[in-house]
Amino acid sequence: MNTLPSLSEHIDEKIINKVIQDNFAALAPSFFTLTSNWFVRAYNHYKDIDKFIIIIYLININLVYFRQNGLKIDYDTFYKDKSIEVNKINISDISKDLGVPKESIRRKVLELENEGTIKRSGKKIFIVRSTLYSARATNTLTEIATILHEFNKILKKEKLITEVYTVNEIISAMKENFSYCWYQFNKFWFAYMNRWRAELKDLEILSIGMVVVINAVKNKDFSPKKNLSSYRKELMGSDSRGVNAMSISEITGIPRPTVVRKLKYLIDKKFLHINKKKLITFDAKESAFVTTGKMVKQNMLGLSNFIYKVFNQIKIINS
Repeated sequence: MNTLPSLSEHIDEKIINKVIQDNFAALAPSFFTLTSNWFVRAYNHYKDIDKFIIIIYLININLVYFRQNGLKIDYDTFYKDKSIEVNKINISDISKDLGVPKESIRRKVLELENEGTIKRSGKKIFIVRSTLYSARATNTLTEIATILHEFNKILKKEKLITEVYTVNEIISAMKENFSYCWYQFNKFWFAYMNRWRAELKDLEILSIGMVVVINAVKNKDFSPKKNLSSYRKELMGSDSRGVNAMSISEITGIPRPTVVRKLKYLIDKKFLHINKKKLITFDAKESAFVTTGKMVKQNMLGLSNFIYKVFNQIKIINS
């Protein structure tokens, strides 16, 4: 990766977190786009977000192994002509790590096996080549690189670094040491999902809610202040247009009756608001606003750690 400039100096994780807190408005569109698109793609794979997460979890076991043994695997090698082998599947561990009841995990693993998505051989599980290929990180990689690029521009503006890497340069850097970078992303992402699952009990609900959030974030009339605290307050109720259940269903792929039922849950819990025209807007109230505030703080700390680790690794690769 000879074309990628190196970071001029080490950037402390606390500084990264402060930059995110102070400039969240610049990062929000790309961050929420990643979140919304990831769950839409996850559902579209098997019409079940948790099934896709189980596949990602099993793939991540290999990334953990590579990380523990200091192995550096690039993107092309990781996805080239092979299946992923997991020595032993432990339903209890998956249930605990994902926050999903054991019987649900057991049922979904059996369904994945019956569908031919995974194969068993004794205690071993193999994620077949076609499954690994379909779950590869192409789109997510680009979306993460976009977030890092936007963050990089803020660093340059604040004179913390001297270079701005292009999206393609960042993608190349992450592909060069894919096993490490993707381990760091999964570490952040599993924690992110588990926080929301603990609150909503169902990640389809989050996927539906994120469409409403994106509709507000990308409203051309929305011009918030830069910092995270002000951004959150100004985002609430900023979208006068709203979005209907049919549109949400078309975007997420989730059947309309399911969307309607889960929208009602979000409205009843005061995460969303429905106006007189039956359009849904993002306007979290009372306890919902407090709950999301606590999670946003945790998520931004996780994002700061991820960015810190990945930018540092890019520097190591380049040197």
